[in-house]
Amino acid sequence: MKPLIEIRKDLHRIPELGFQEFKTQRYLLDLISTFKQDNLEVHTWETGIFVKVKGTNPEKTIAYRTDMDGLPIFEETGYEFSSTHDGLMHACGHDLHMTVALGLLSRFAEEPLDDHLLFIFQPAEEGPGGALPMRESELFQQLKPDQITALHIAPEYPVGTIAVKEGLLFANTSELFIDLTGKGGHAAYPHLSNDMVVAASHLVTQMQSIVSRNIDPLDSAVVTIGKITGGTKQNIIAEKARLEGTIRTLSPEAMEKVKKRIEALVEGISHGFNCETVIDYGSNYRQVDNEPGLTKEFMEFVRQQGTVNVIECKEAMTGEDYGYFLEKIPGFMFWLGVDTPFGLHHSKLKPQEEAIQHAVDLLIQYFTFKGNRN
Repeated sequence: MKPLIEIRKDLHRIPELGFQEFKTQRYLLDLISTFKQDNLEVHTWETGIFVKVKGTNPEKTIAYRTDMDGLPIFEETGYEFSSTHDGLMHACGHDLHMTVALGLLSRFAEEPLDDHLLFIFQPAEEGPGGALPMRESELFQQLKPDQITALHIAPEYPVGTIAVKEGLLFANTSELFIDLTGKGGHAAYPHLSNDMVVAASHLVTQMQSIVSRNIDPLDSAVVTIGKITGGTKQNIIAEKARLEGTIRTLSPEAMEKVKKRIEALVEGISHGFNCETVIDYGSNYRQVDNEPGLTKEFMEFVRQQGTVNVIECKEAMTGEDYGYFLEKIPGFMFWLGVDTPFGLHHSKLKPQEEAIQHAVDLLIQYFTFKGNRN
């Protein structure tokens, strides 16, 4: 097999959007076909892949999940192996995530454990969300694991460090799209029109009160409008406007409360500005809730190994559809330090590749500990 860093570079060149990971799936299948096949079962689902490494004396199945898709971002890293797909980039580390999975899979194909291992290459994490339909698929039900593990790169931590915590790690998230439609017209005759730029502006201002006045201050929520579009020309009153944003909360109850409040405010705008409104929540991701027992065991195991530094982190408002797997299967996710000044989803994100081998070595040790009984 190629060196892991070369594999990462290959994957970095071909980022693809959710459920369009055709080249990525082909690359992964071709590489997996070069591994020892005696104990492998390879299945495809949409643009994703399941690979089962059959155990020699199985009592359970342990899963490792990686995501596959890229983001609609123009890359500015200056890499000689930059994206060959214009306007697309692996700006969230999924190229590293897949590389770690391949490093583990190549090892356990050669040296299977007592228990089964299931490698899940999941599409569409960035949207529209691949975890839930993948989890609900008939194929997954046949392969369903007893435990699941995943990682995510963390720019803020140094290489050789992982960060994790018991319980809530990532937030509940929801996309938010609001369309307003009124009556356009000439700027000189505002009384004959309904200005959707004004309506949208009022709505954005009103939504700023949701967190401060409707959410328990001991709970947490975020409502962000990241994009506003409206109108066609400076002297034409806008007939349409659109708000695009995100909602993030640390509890399902807070998410429900935020949405109800948004709906009430939008209804008020509809009446107040005599316009039509439509709300679309887009992709919704469940919180990543680490199973306490397995997480504590993992942290203690890592400390005993002494090969990487493990720290207990705080929960983050980051979103990850891996939470849908944890809803049904006990497991956890942890942060992998990659030491870069640019954050996730940044066009200049350049993770330190040394982190790949740290993750592979650590997880080989951990899965061997969990999957062998001798």
